[in-house]
Amino acid sequence: MDKINVYAVKVDFEIGQSLFYKLLNVVSLEKRDKILRFFRREDAVRALFSDLLARYLIGSQLGIENHQITFSFNEYGKPYLKNNPRFHFNISHSGEWVVCATGQCPVGVDVETVQPVDLNIARRFFSRTEYLALMRKDAPERFSFFFDLWTLKESYLKAISKGLATDLASFSITIDCEGINIVSPNDTSIYYFKQYPIDVQYKLAVCAQHNNFTNEVNLIDWKGLVQWFSH
Repeated sequence: MDKINVYAVKVDFEIGQSLFYKLLNVVSLEKRDKILRFFRREDAVRALFSDLLARYLIGSQLGIENHQITFSFNEYGKPYLKNNPRFHFNISHSGEWVVCATGQCPVGVDVETVQPVDLNIARRFFSRTEYLALMRKDAPERFSFFFDLWTLKESYLKAISKGLATDLASFSITIDCEGINIVSPNDTSIYYFKQYPIDVQYKLAVCAQHNNFTNEVNLIDWKGLVQWFSH
C-alpha cells in the first residue's frame, strides 16, 4: 500500500524581490496574477511557496519537468494534476509553514497557528458533540483542543474534495484513547487521521482513505526547494 507522505517548508519572508519575481516565472500565469493581487507580502510569499512545494513534489516523485505540470480544479476548487489524476496531493499554509500531503488516494491536510480565538466560533461551526468536548477541557487547554478539532475537520473536508461546501457542524470528530474517529450521517466511507508535531505553536492534521501514514513530517529547506527549479 502506498504511503501518505507529508512535507513541510518553513518560509523565509525576507527573500529578496529579485528572487521573488524570478520564482513567479515558474508558476502558471493564472497563479502569478493571483499572487500579485495579494495586499500583504507575507500572503503572496506563502501562496508562491505553496505552488512551488506542490510542483517540486510532483516533479521529483513523478520524474517530470516543471513545464509539464498542469493543474486543473474540481467543482469545489480543489486542485489536481491534469495529466495524472491518480496522484493525489493537498496543500495548506499558516504562519511560517507551508505543508503538502501526497499519496495514491484522496488526501487532505491542514495546518493552523494556535492562537487565542473567540470560542463562540466553536458553538457556531462545531457539532454539539465537539463543542461539549471542548467545553469539558480546562480553560488553558481549550485553544489547543479547538485547533486539534479545527485542523482535523478541515483535513477531512479537503480529503473529500468539497471544502466549505459541507457544513462543518454536519459531522463530528472524536479524540479519545482509541484514536481519532469521524461520525458523519451523510458519509459512510471510512477515513483515517494522523496528527503531526511540526512546531509548538502549530497544529497539523492529515486525513486519507487508508492509514498508511508516514511516521514523521519530511522537512524541506526552502533554499533546496528553490534550487530544484534551477536544474
